[in-house]
Amino acid sequence: MAFTAQEIEALMPDCTELPSDEPEIESSLHYTQLLILVTCLEWLWRDKEDFFIGANLSIYYSRQQLKNRDFRGPDLFLVKNTEKRPRTSWVLWEEDGRYPNLIIELLSDSTAEVDRGLKKELYQDKFHTGEYFWFSPNTLELVGWRLVGSEYENITPSENGWYWSHELELYLGVWEKRLRYFSVEEKLIPIPEETNLEEI
Repeated sequence: MAFTAQEIEALMPDCTELPSDEPEIESSLHYTQLLILVTCLEWLWRDKEDFFIGANLSIYYSRQQLKNRDFRGPDLFLVKNTEKRPRTSWVLWEEDGRYPNLIIELLSDSTAEVDRGLKKELYQDKFHTGEYFWFSPNTLELVGWRLVGSEYENITPSENGWYWSHELELYLGVWEKRLRYFSVEEKLIPIPEETNLEEI
């Protein structure tokens, strides 16, 4: 006996409130950096309602992966053209199959090898995420990748070492030992506390 799509859906458990399964942020340096990235973008896009920023949240992309608990989520990810609302995790089959458009990983001694290897392959081959950046709050290493066809290619930095993000329509660059966003005119994107900052 064949099931209709509606009957199959009724048999599947509700996964809209799956809890995240991420470890705690590694250090206060990493926590501050993540807070800056999220706060700046939320402030810049405060009038938009069609995006979701995930910070230290699990991405569940298959029921087998959920069962095996074999992958943890990115430090920061952006999904565009989706409903802006709170979520406890990002569950692909509850989000019309949408993968992140952009991912940023904050490197640490314990995660750098995985972030540069296994996660890069996952974001390229499974997620097909348009852009992937990694940044080390300790060494200030910043590298950007853009999906061209089916493979990541290095994004060439500007003369001042910034990386243009098509997904954000902003530059990513290091300023005062922090990863920050900059406009196409190369002006610093402020967090609310810096909104009276003079032009750089």
